[in-house]
Amino acid sequence: MEDFNKADQVATGTLEHYWMPFTANRQFKQSPRLLAQAEGMYYKDVNGRPVLDGTAGLWCCNAGHGRKAISEAVSKQIHEMDYAPSFQMGHPLAFELAERLAAIAPKEINKVFFTNSGSESVDTALKIALNYHRARGEATRTRFIGRELGYHGVGFGGISVGGIGGNRRTFSQQLLQGVDHLPHTLDIQQNAFCKGLPETGAEKAEVLEQLVALHGAENIAAVIVEPMSGSAGVILPPQGYLKRLREITRKYGILLIFDEVITGFGRVGDAFASQRWGVTPDMITTAKALNNGTIPMGAVLIDDAIYDASMDAPEGAIELYHGYTYSGHPVAAAAAIATLDIYQQEQLFERTKSLEGYFEKAVHSLKGLPNLIDIRNTGLVAGIQFSPSDKGIGKRGFGIFETCFKNGTLVRATADTIALSPPLIVDETQIDQMVNTLSDAITTVG
Repeated sequence: MEDFNKADQVATGTLEHYWMPFTANRQFKQSPRLLAQAEGMYYKDVNGRPVLDGTAGLWCCNAGHGRKAISEAVSKQIHEMDYAPSFQMGHPLAFELAERLAAIAPKEINKVFFTNSGSESVDTALKIALNYHRARGEATRTRFIGRELGYHGVGFGGISVGGIGGNRRTFSQQLLQGVDHLPHTLDIQQNAFCKGLPETGAEKAEVLEQLVALHGAENIAAVIVEPMSGSAGVILPPQGYLKRLREITRKYGILLIFDEVITGFGRVGDAFASQRWGVTPDMITTAKALNNGTIPMGAVLIDDAIYDASMDAPEGAIELYHGYTYSGHPVAAAAAIATLDIYQQEQLFERTKSLEGYFEKAVHSLKGLPNLIDIRNTGLVAGIQFSPSDKGIGKRGFGIFETCFKNGTLVRATADTIALSPPLIVDETQIDQMVNTLSDAITTVG
C-alpha cells in the first residue's frame, strides 16, 4: 500500500492537463488509479502490481489483453498502408471485414456501415432509419422511441434516445425533440436475485402500443433499445419482452434497432444477443469488442431491405449523406479481422456459455452480504446492486469499487451497482478471485 500511494503522489504532477471523461476529476487526481501494462486477464498498475480485470477494460477486451495476433496485424497494416480515404475510395480490408461481420450476424443482416465508436454507431443508425423511410416515400416518419435507463452513447442523437437522467440533464434544451421513451424493465420487487432473464415484466413492451396510438405509426421511424442495458447497471430483458417489441414494430412498419455495443461479440453467449434471445432487429449497433478495444472502431449492421431501399436513387447519386473520415480505417479493420479470428479459433462465444453456470453460481453466492438488494446475471456479465448509503447515492458503490481495486481486482461501479464483465478467456479460479475480492470489499465498506 505504501508503494501504491507513493506512485500516486509521483504521478499527481502529470495529471492536471487531462479532463477525464465520466470521471470526478478532482477526486481522481487526489488519489489516482493508473494502469501501465496489460496481458491476458491482468493489468499492472504503475508499480507493477497485478490487477485482475473483471470488466474487460470497459466491456471491450473480450479476448483478453496483449493479444500478439492483433498487435502483429496492426503493425503489418500500418507499415503497408497507414490510412486510406473512405469517400469515393476504398481498400480491401474494409470489404473483407464487412463480409466477416455479415457472416456472424443474424440472417438478412448483411450490410455494414463503419464508424469509430458506439456513439457514432447509434447516430448513424438513427440517420439510416430516417433515410430509409424518406427513400420509401414516408418522410413523416421522424420520431424515435428510446427507453428509460438506456445508454446509447454521447452524441446528441444518442443522448436524446437514451434514458439516463444525468447524461441528459446538462444538454436537455438541445436534444432531439421528436423522441419518447418506453419504461425500463428493472423490477427488483418482482425479480430480485433472478438467475438469467426475469420471468415477469414482458408486458412492459405493451407501452409501445400506447406510444404508437399517441404519436401515430406514420410518424415513428424507429425504436432503439439495448437488449441488455449495461451502463445503467446490467438490466435484463424479461422473457418474451424483446419478441413482443419485434412484433409491435413489424406490425406498424417501425424499424427496430438493437444497441449491442456491450452485448455484441460473445458477452451473453452468441455473437449477438439478438441470436441468443431469438429476436432479429433491423439494425445492430456495435463497437468495443469489435476489435478487442485496441483501436477506436464501430459498425452498424443493417438489414438488406434497408440498404436496397436506399439504393433506389439516380445513377451516380450519393445514397446517404453521412460518413466519417476514419470509416473502415485500414489499421482498425486489420485489428478487427485478427480479433474475429481469435474469437473463432478459440471458440470464445461458446466458452461464455460453458462458463455461464459457474459464473452464475459464484456471483449469487454473494447473496446475504450487507446492503445487497439484487443480483442479476446472464452470459458472462452480472450486476450486483446495493441500497444507497446515508452519505448519498453512489457512495457505497464507489467505495466497493475503490476497495476492490486496492485489493487487486478491477470492477465497474454505476451508482450503487457493481458490474462484472470479465474477458471471455476467464477461468474458474479467476472468477473465484473476483467474487472473493468483491465479497471482502462489500463486508469492509458495509
